[in-house]
Amino acid sequence: MTPLAQALRDALTEAPSDLTRAALTIARVESPDLDPDPTRRALDALGDRAADRLARLADAPVRARLAALNDVVFGEARFAGNRAAYGDFRNSLLNVVVSRRLGIPISLAAVYLHVGRRAGIEMFGISFPSHFLVHVPADTGEDRQPAIVVDPFAGGQALDERGCRALLARNIGDTAPFDRRLLEPCTMPDIVVRMLVNLQQAYLDHRSIPQARAASDLILAVKPTALAARRDRGLAAYQMDDLPAALRDLEDYLRAKTWTDEDREERDAVQARVAAIQQRLAALN
Repeated sequence: MTPLAQALRDALTEAPSDLTRAALTIARVESPDLDPDPTRRALDALGDRAADRLARLADAPVRARLAALNDVVFGEARFAGNRAAYGDFRNSLLNVVVSRRLGIPISLAAVYLHVGRRAGIEMFGISFPSHFLVHVPADTGEDRQPAIVVDPFAGGQALDERGCRALLARNIGDTAPFDRRLLEPCTMPDIVVRMLVNLQQAYLDHRSIPQARAASDLILAVKPTALAARRDRGLAAYQMDDLPAALRDLEDYLRAKTWTDEDREERDAVQARVAAIQQRLAALN
C-alpha cells in the first residue's frame, strides 16, 4: 500500500473519522506536498461564523437554522456549483474548491457538512444517483416530519419528494425508478469512494493518466472489492508502460468479475490486452 493510500485509510479508520481530512488527503493526488491546515482553518472559521449566527436561533426550527447556514455558506462566502466547467478535476479537490468557491455536488457537500456540523446542525451525506445531496434530520416531536434533503449545488435548496424525483429523472432518465431509500444517509467510505470515482473520471477525461491511476489506487484502498477500479488501474498502468502491474490488475479483474453474455465484448477486449502484455513481457526475457 502506498503512503497516500495508508494516509487515506487512517483518515477513515482512526476515531473520530474525519471527512475533511480524507478529502484533503485525496487532494494530494494532485498536490503531493499539500499542507491541509490552511483549508481546514478556512472551513473552521466559516463554521465558527455560522455557529455565531445560529446561536441566536437555538430554539428555532431546523429549517430556519438551515436558512441562516445557507446565508453564510452560499450568500456571504459565495460557494456555488461550477456549472460552466463541471468536469474540471479541480472541482473534486477540496483545497481548490475552498479557495475558488466552486465545486460539484459532492465537494460542495463536503464543505456544507464541515461548516454545518461545526455550527451545531446534525447532517449526513446522501449518495443520490448522479447528484450528491445532504440529509438533515427534522425537528423532533410527536409529529416527526421526514428528513430535510438539501442540495448544496443549488445553494442549499431543500428538496421535497417531487423535487428529488425530478432531479433523478433529469440526471438518469424519465424511466429511472424512484425509491425513498435513495435518500438514506450513506457512510463516510461511500462518500470517499464517490469523491475518488469523480476525480478519477475527471483525470481520465483530461488524459492525466498517472493521477487517474493514483485515484484508482485510493479507491481500492478504501474498497478492495471495487472491480472497475482494479480494471482502470490496470489499464492506466499499461498506458504508463508498467506492464507487470497492468498484468496483475487485469488478470485479477478477469478472475474476479462474474461475466455474462452481455459482457462478452468487454471480456474479449480485456483478454486481448492481457495476451498482448504477456507477449511483450515474454519478449523482454
